[in-house]
Amino acid sequence: MLERQGHTPPVRVLRWNWSGSLKAPRSGPDVVESARAPAPKTVDEYVARARPAFRAALQQLRNTIKAAAPNAEEVISYRIPAFRQNGMLVYYAAFKDHCSFFVASTEARRQFSAELKPFESGKGTLRFTPDRPLPSDLVTRIVKARVEENAARRSK
Repeated sequence: MLERQGHTPPVRVLRWNWSGSLKAPRSGPDVVESARAPAPKTVDEYVARARPAFRAALQQLRNTIKAAAPNAEEVISYRIPAFRQNGMLVYYAAFKDHCSFFVASTEARRQFSAELKPFESGKGTLRFTPDRPLPSDLVTRIVKARVEENAARRSK
């Protein structure tokens, strides 16, 4: 099998079957990737790699965050896009069947808990899809609260 540049083929895990011979499964949890794709170097690269159905939703979220925190720096952190201003503000990401928005603050999550309830899926994780996006005004208020929180912490 020829390898494309920068692509490592999946590793096949062999296991014994009942007849006593080794067989490679065709799919499933025993077929694992031997190496992940290289981390994106820019947010544009990350968004371009996202599923086409999620690109517009990610770009809309990105624009809303930029408008709420115009002085924030866009970075890739933990292999996902994030915004930083006097510390990390928020992160966001695309997955197989949803997008996530990560509020990097317990205080902000508590402050907006009632409005975040329909989107919560775990501690600090808000899930959304293009069909059920996060309200832009809520994102704006969260980001502005995070900017104020980081500025207050920085001035102490």
